[in-house]
Amino acid sequence: MQLDQFYEFCLNLKGTTEHFPFDEDTLAFKVGDKIYALSSLSEWENGNPKVNLKCDPERAIELREAHSGIEPGFHMNKKHWNTVKIKEDIPLDLLKELIQHSYDLVFNSLSKKVQTEIKS
Repeated sequence: MQLDQFYEFCLNLKGTTEHFPFDEDTLAFKVGDKIYALSSLSEWENGNPKVNLKCDPERAIELREAHSGIEPGFHMNKKHWNTVKIKEDIPLDLLKELIQHSYDLVFNSLSKKVQTEIKS
């Protein structure tokens, strides 16, 4: 996946907005004002793209054991977040699934009112 594909995939998820909440390098995608994906633009430029994604804790452990390119979330709660190294052993379909999973976890944690506003 290239940066433009990552960017487009995330922005196509309903209600997604982009932000730079920490610095000019760290791109965050949010739904309902909650982050579901974080990535360093300079890492993409340096050929070492990775993204932090929220993940079900049990699944996070399974993914880390199955893929060398998935590690506990860098600078995140390691129980709930993974860092996915995009150029490692991560198939494109799995990466898209993990982004969607992260989005779904965050979306489902939003109030019903906010969920309804996003859906409409």
